Amino acid sequence: MGERINNNYLLRIRPDSVYALEDEEIRGVLKNYVNVVSNKAIAKFLLLKCFDVEIKGDLSLEELWKLHDNLMKEFNKTEIKRVKIYKTNLLTLKRVIANEIVKECQLCEWRCRVDRTKSQRGFCQVGNEIRISSEFIHMGEESFITPSHTIFFWSCNMQCVFCQNYLISYRLEDGETIDPRLLAIIIERRREVCRNTNLVGGEPTMYLHRIFEIFENVRQNVPIVWNSNMYMSEIAMKLLDGFVDVYLTDFKFGPGECSEKLTRIKNYWKVVTRNHLIASKQAEIVIRHLILPNHVECCSFPILEWISKNLGRSCVVNIMDQYYPCFKASENEKINRKITREEYRRVLERAKELGLIVKG
Repeated sequence: MGERINNNYLLRIRPDSVYALEDEEIRGVLKNYVNVVSNKAIAKFLLLKCFDVEIKGDLSLEELWKLHDNLMKEFNKTEIKRVKIYKTNLLTLKRVIANEIVKECQLCEWRCRVDRTKSQRGFCQVGNEIRISSEFIHMGEESFITPSHTIFFWSCNMQCVFCQNYLISYRLEDGETIDPRLLAIIIERRREVCRNTNLVGGEPTMYLHRIFEIFENVRQNVPIVWNSNMYMSEIAMKLLDGFVDVYLTDFKFGPGECSEKLTRIKNYWKVVTRNHLIASKQAEIVIRHLILPNHVECCSFPILEWISKNLGRSCVVNIMDQYYPCFKASENEKINRKITREEYRRVLERAKELGLIVKG
């Protein structure tokens, strides 16, 4: 799985990636990320491990949450300059809570409430194991993300009809189960040439409890990029607090009916805008907006206007023009073509008019 690490990867880095972290706007908005990449700051998951926690076996979920909330208050006001990892720590506590949540799963907004520890399956069909499609050194992400150790988790909770990763999202391939300790070793090795660990899919949210377990076994200082459709529950967002260094989000649909017509979900706008606001209080944010054909006025403009009003220049926005009609898109006359130059120009100009920081 993946490729063997060697110095040839350094020769394949995009020229714009080499100096991307020197960009003043990137250094301003993604200051913590840049510092962790260069080992001038400590990744948040490692900071969680610096809090010694006693977790008694008879604590109820309510009591575990109370302990978590009290410790997170301390976490958010404490500056740690030297890593001292405790055997049972705040990351352990997050994993214990997440393991309880999946017994009546509410990690994403489907809130299926199935017991995934007993082989029950909700909408995502994800069990209690770690199942990935692939992991590799990604050379094609944003310039400041590349090279990125990208882990593609199996399955998705949205299932867009035009998904370019439909083999993963629609579970048309089986994926591969992997032990969390082995994946931790791979993450540490990939850090030799990668700027980050990029957790994507499909969608990583359904694996949150096992992702915590993976990083309990990681000791390398690597920033975590949470590459997500943001259709997760407030419970998941609460657990992600203090764990994620950068939210790399997909923000595709406006407040109308487009999301219901092009995905399997409802209440997209309400959930995703709520989660972006929560994310902005937890970590640094990069928002990807994939322009869809015939969806400039209904989706692109409202999204950019919402970002401008609520996040402004505190985030980076990537206006993406690489849409092509994939999977079931050919069956929909509104999205069965690539976007035009005019559609891209209009969206890009609107982003600049709103004063957003646009980077790719």
